[in-house]
Amino acid sequence: MAKKLLIVDDEKNIRNVINEYAKFEGYETDEAEDGMEAVEKCRTNNYDLIIMDVMMPRLDGFSAVKEIRKTKQIPVIMLSARGEEYDKLFGFEIGVDDYVTKPFSPKELLARMRAVMKRSAAPEKEILSFEGLTLDIPGRSVLVDGKDVALTPKEYDLLFYMVNNRGVALSREKLLSEVWGFDFFGDDRTVDTHIKMLRNSLGDYRKFIVTVRGMGYKFDERQ
Repeated sequence: MAKKLLIVDDEKNIRNVINEYAKFEGYETDEAEDGMEAVEKCRTNNYDLIIMDVMMPRLDGFSAVKEIRKTKQIPVIMLSARGEEYDKLFGFEIGVDDYVTKPFSPKELLARMRAVMKRSAAPEKEILSFEGLTLDIPGRSVLVDGKDVALTPKEYDLLFYMVNNRGVALSREKLLSEVWGFDFFGDDRTVDTHIKMLRNSLGDYRKFIVTVRGMGYKFDERQ
């Protein structure tokens, strides 16, 4: 069955370009002109992925994502003409799965879409524990001393990848390639930013995420 995509942007030309490439890729597509329309459509339809612009009339993209996430956990890729780090961090904090700065390459956007869809597929049924840190893989949740921790989708993907490769020193480039799902052309400080966010979320168990000087990071449960 074809995956269903919701394209949200107040610029018709942008919607048309994404629509054309997405249909060629095999997606079934739907469109919305602003965040308010996107929220309404998500209430009555099921989507596998949302491409959401940030700056739109009536309701901006960030607000729309927060509203949609109250009832549905649909993967979201944000589009924005603004590339400031603050905007990206805010997007990741509210649960955005990826962030693309305009102008963008349609082929790159498709690669990001494939990566997000792959990461959103149901994981193997497994629960891993390291002292008081528990990863509930089927439930896609993390517990710290028995309490749920609200991780962003990207924090979860990063943590699970590192845990799955525990004890292995992983370069920033490797993490970008594997966790983001394709050859990332941005600044590798993206990894450092997410590691910082993840450590803050894990509290005392931040000790398991070890910095490998001059290279990257590794998950080491022996700490």
